[in-house]
Amino acid sequence: MISLKDFFSFKNNRAFWLNIIAMPIVVIAVIFGVLHWLDTYTHHGESIIVPNVNGLPLQQAENELCKKNLKVVVVDSNYVKGMPAGSILEQKPVGGAKVKIGRSIYLTINTGEVPKVTIPDIIDNSSYRQAEARLRALGFKLTDPEYIEGEKDWIYGVKYNGKELFSGEKVPREAVLTLLVGDDELETDSLRTDSLFLNTSKDGKPIVDESWF
Repeated sequence: MISLKDFFSFKNNRAFWLNIIAMPIVVIAVIFGVLHWLDTYTHHGESIIVPNVNGLPLQQAENELCKKNLKVVVVDSNYVKGMPAGSILEQKPVGGAKVKIGRSIYLTINTGEVPKVTIPDIIDNSSYRQAEARLRALGFKLTDPEYIEGEKDWIYGVKYNGKELFSGEKVPREAVLTLLVGDDELETDSLRTDSLFLNTSKDGKPIVDESWF
Protein backbone atom coordinates (compact mmCIF):
# COMPACT_ATOMS: atom_id res chain seq x y z
CA MET A 1 0.00 0.00 0.00
CA ILE A 2 1.37 3.44 -1.03
CA SER A 3 1.58 5.95 1.75
CA LEU A 4 0.63 9.61 1.32
CA LYS A 5 4.28 10.49 1.65
CA ASP A 6 5.22 8.19 -1.21
CA PHE A 7 2.24 9.43 -3.32
CA PHE A 8 3.29 13.07 -3.05
CA SER A 9 6.92 12.25 -3.53
CA PHE A 10 8.18 13.75 -6.81
CA LYS A 11 10.95 11.18 -6.91
CA ASN A 12 8.58 8.22 -6.72
CA ASN A 13 5.83 9.72 -8.99
CA ARG A 14 7.88 11.76 -11.44
CA ALA A 15 5.63 11.04 -14.47
CA PHE A 16 2.45 11.97 -12.61
CA TRP A 17 3.78 15.28 -11.38
CA LEU A 18 5.27 16.14 -14.76
CA ASN A 19 1.82 15.65 -16.30
CA ILE A 20 0.21 17.81 -13.62
CA ILE A 21 2.72 20.59 -14.29
CA ALA A 22 2.41 20.27 -18.06
CA MET A 23 -1.40 20.47 -18.16
CA PRO A 24 -1.77 24.22 -17.36
CA ILE A 25 1.09 24.99 -19.73
CA VAL A 26 -0.71 23.14 -22.53
CA VAL A 27 -4.02 24.85 -21.72
CA ILE A 28 -2.39 28.30 -21.74
CA ALA A 29 -0.65 27.50 -25.04
CA VAL A 30 -3.95 26.39 -26.61
CA ILE A 31 -5.71 29.57 -25.44
CA PHE A 32 -2.98 31.79 -26.89
CA GLY A 33 -3.08 29.81 -30.14
CA VAL A 34 -6.85 30.24 -30.49
CA LEU A 35 -6.65 33.97 -29.75
CA HIS A 36 -3.88 34.39 -32.32
CA TRP A 37 -5.95 32.52 -34.93
CA LEU A 38 -8.98 34.69 -34.20
CA ASP A 39 -6.91 37.85 -34.55
CA THR A 40 -5.56 36.64 -37.88
CA TYR A 41 -8.96 35.48 -39.18
CA THR A 42 -10.89 38.59 -38.18
CA HIS A 43 -8.02 41.04 -38.85
CA HIS A 44 -8.44 42.30 -35.30
CA GLY A 45 -7.01 45.77 -34.91
CA GLU A 46 -6.54 46.25 -38.67
CA SER A 47 -8.57 48.95 -40.42
CA ILE A 48 -8.52 50.69 -43.79
CA ILE A 49 -10.03 53.91 -45.10
CA VAL A 50 -12.97 53.44 -47.47
CA PRO A 51 -12.37 55.19 -50.81
CA ASN A 52 -15.00 57.65 -52.03
CA VAL A 53 -16.62 56.14 -55.14
CA ASN A 54 -19.66 58.44 -55.44
CA GLY A 55 -20.17 59.50 -59.06
CA LEU A 56 -17.90 56.79 -60.48
CA PRO A 57 -19.11 54.17 -62.97
CA LEU A 58 -19.98 50.89 -61.25
CA GLN A 59 -17.06 48.96 -62.80
CA GLN A 60 -14.53 51.56 -61.71
CA ALA A 61 -16.04 51.71 -58.23
CA GLU A 62 -15.78 47.93 -57.90
CA ASN A 63 -12.13 48.03 -58.94
CA GLU A 64 -11.31 50.75 -56.39
CA LEU A 65 -13.02 48.91 -53.55
CA CYS A 66 -11.57 45.51 -54.44
CA LYS A 67 -8.06 47.00 -54.34
CA LYS A 68 -8.72 47.69 -50.67
CA ASN A 69 -9.98 44.14 -50.07
CA LEU A 70 -13.54 45.36 -49.64
CA LYS A 71 -16.67 43.60 -50.88
CA VAL A 72 -19.15 45.33 -53.19
CA VAL A 73 -22.93 44.89 -52.79
CA VAL A 74 -25.39 46.81 -55.02
CA VAL A 75 -28.50 47.18 -52.87
CA ASP A 76 -30.63 49.78 -54.66
CA SER A 77 -31.10 51.92 -57.76
CA ASN A 78 -32.60 55.33 -58.34
CA TYR A 79 -32.91 57.93 -61.06
CA VAL A 80 -31.15 61.28 -60.97
CA LYS A 81 -31.48 63.45 -64.05
CA GLY A 82 -28.14 64.37 -65.60
CA MET A 83 -26.19 61.51 -63.99
CA PRO A 84 -24.79 58.76 -66.26
CA ALA A 85 -26.47 55.37 -66.13
CA GLY A 86 -24.70 52.98 -63.75
CA SER A 87 -22.92 55.70 -61.80
CA ILE A 88 -22.78 55.52 -58.01
CA LEU A 89 -25.32 57.71 -56.22
CA GLU A 90 -24.63 56.63 -52.64
CA GLN A 91 -22.31 54.37 -50.66
CA LYS A 92 -22.47 53.00 -47.13
CA PRO A 93 -20.14 53.28 -45.25
CA VAL A 94 -19.24 56.65 -46.74
CA GLY A 95 -15.86 57.49 -48.20
CA GLY A 96 -13.26 58.24 -45.55
CA ALA A 97 -14.73 55.87 -42.96
CA LYS A 98 -12.45 53.33 -41.26
CA VAL A 99 -13.54 49.70 -41.58
CA LYS A 100 -12.09 46.21 -41.28
CA ILE A 101 -10.64 44.40 -44.26
CA GLY A 102 -13.32 42.37 -46.02
CA ARG A 103 -16.15 44.72 -45.01
CA SER A 104 -19.10 44.98 -47.43
CA ILE A 105 -19.70 48.38 -49.04
CA TYR A 106 -23.34 48.90 -50.06
CA LEU A 107 -23.94 50.90 -53.24
CA THR A 108 -26.92 52.67 -54.83
CA ILE A 109 -26.61 53.20 -58.59
CA ASN A 110 -28.32 55.45 -61.13
CA THR A 111 -30.66 53.58 -63.47
CA GLY A 112 -30.41 56.10 -66.31
CA GLU A 113 -34.02 55.34 -67.22
CA VAL A 114 -36.75 57.81 -66.31
CA PRO A 115 -39.20 56.00 -64.01
CA LYS A 116 -42.82 55.86 -65.11
CA VAL A 117 -45.64 57.21 -62.98
CA THR A 118 -49.31 56.21 -63.03
CA ILE A 119 -51.87 58.80 -64.09
CA PRO A 120 -54.16 59.24 -61.06
CA ASP A 121 -57.94 58.96 -61.20
CA ILE A 122 -58.65 62.58 -62.14
CA ILE A 123 -60.56 62.20 -65.43
CA ASP A 124 -64.21 63.12 -64.90
CA ASN A 125 -63.46 62.95 -61.19
CA SER A 126 -61.68 66.17 -60.33
CA SER A 127 -61.64 69.93 -60.71
CA TYR A 128 -58.85 71.67 -62.60
CA ARG A 129 -57.22 72.96 -59.41
CA GLN A 130 -57.27 69.53 -57.74
CA ALA A 131 -55.94 67.76 -60.84
CA GLU A 132 -53.17 70.31 -61.33
CA ALA A 133 -52.00 69.92 -57.71
CA ARG A 134 -51.98 66.11 -57.86
CA LEU A 135 -50.10 65.94 -61.16
CA ARG A 136 -47.45 68.47 -60.15
CA ALA A 137 -46.92 66.61 -56.88
CA LEU A 138 -46.15 63.48 -58.91
CA GLY A 139 -43.49 65.33 -60.90
CA PHE A 140 -45.44 66.02 -64.09
CA LYS A 141 -45.28 69.32 -65.97
CA LEU A 142 -48.37 70.96 -67.42
CA THR A 143 -49.05 73.08 -70.49
CA ASP A 144 -51.86 75.60 -70.68
CA PRO A 145 -55.16 73.70 -70.45
CA GLU A 146 -57.21 72.86 -73.52
CA TYR A 147 -60.78 74.04 -73.02
CA ILE A 148 -63.72 72.05 -74.33
CA GLU A 149 -67.48 72.20 -73.90
CA GLY A 150 -68.55 71.03 -70.48
CA GLU A 151 -68.92 71.93 -66.84
CA LYS A 152 -66.65 74.81 -65.88
CA ASP A 153 -63.18 73.78 -64.61
CA TRP A 154 -64.05 70.06 -64.69
CA ILE A 155 -61.44 67.59 -66.00
CA TYR A 156 -62.58 65.62 -69.06
CA GLY A 157 -59.25 64.20 -70.18
CA VAL A 158 -55.44 64.21 -70.15
CA LYS A 159 -53.16 64.36 -73.21
CA TYR A 160 -49.53 63.36 -73.60
CA ASN A 161 -47.80 64.04 -76.92
CA GLY A 162 -51.21 64.64 -78.49
CA LYS A 163 -52.62 61.29 -77.32
CA GLU A 164 -55.43 61.07 -74.81
CA LEU A 165 -54.61 59.02 -71.73
CA PHE A 166 -56.71 56.96 -69.36
CA SER A 167 -56.49 56.88 -65.58
CA GLY A 168 -54.03 54.15 -64.58
CA GLU A 169 -51.76 54.51 -67.63
CA LYS A 170 -48.07 55.04 -66.96
CA VAL A 171 -45.97 57.80 -68.53
CA PRO A 172 -42.44 59.03 -67.77
CA ARG A 173 -42.04 61.22 -64.73
CA GLU A 174 -41.64 64.90 -65.66
CA ALA A 175 -43.70 64.30 -68.82
CA VAL A 176 -45.49 67.39 -70.17
CA LEU A 177 -49.25 66.85 -69.96
CA THR A 178 -52.24 68.83 -71.22
CA LEU A 179 -55.49 68.84 -69.29
CA LEU A 180 -58.82 68.92 -71.10
CA VAL A 181 -60.89 71.33 -69.02
CA GLY A 182 -64.58 72.09 -69.30
CA ASP A 183 -65.86 75.58 -70.14
CA ASP A 184 -69.60 76.21 -69.95
CA GLU A 185 -69.24 79.46 -71.92
CA LEU A 186 -68.14 77.45 -74.95
CA GLU A 187 -71.35 75.44 -74.66
CA THR A 188 -73.40 78.66 -74.43
CA ASP A 189 -71.65 80.12 -77.46
CA SER A 190 -72.33 76.90 -79.35
CA LEU A 191 -76.03 77.07 -78.52
CA ARG A 192 -76.15 80.65 -79.66
CA THR A 193 -74.47 79.74 -82.92
CA ASP A 194 -76.87 76.85 -83.46
CA SER A 195 -79.78 79.18 -82.76
CA LEU A 196 -78.56 81.61 -85.38
CA PHE A 197 -78.27 78.83 -87.94
CA LEU A 198 -81.78 77.59 -87.15
CA ASN A 199 -83.27 81.06 -87.57
CA THR A 200 -81.74 81.97 -90.92
CA SER A 201 -82.65 80.90 -94.43
CA LYS A 202 -80.30 79.42 -96.97
CA ASP A 203 -79.50 82.88 -98.31
CA GLY A 204 -78.58 84.07 -94.81
CA LYS A 205 -81.74 86.10 -94.24
CA PRO A 206 -83.51 85.67 -90.86
CA ILE A 207 -86.64 83.54 -90.80
CA VAL A 208 -89.62 85.10 -89.06
CA ASP A 209 -91.82 82.74 -87.07
CA GLU A 210 -95.32 83.92 -88.18
CA SER A 211 -97.08 81.69 -85.63
CA TRP A 212 -96.62 84.46 -83.12
CA PHE A 213 -98.79 86.87 -85.19
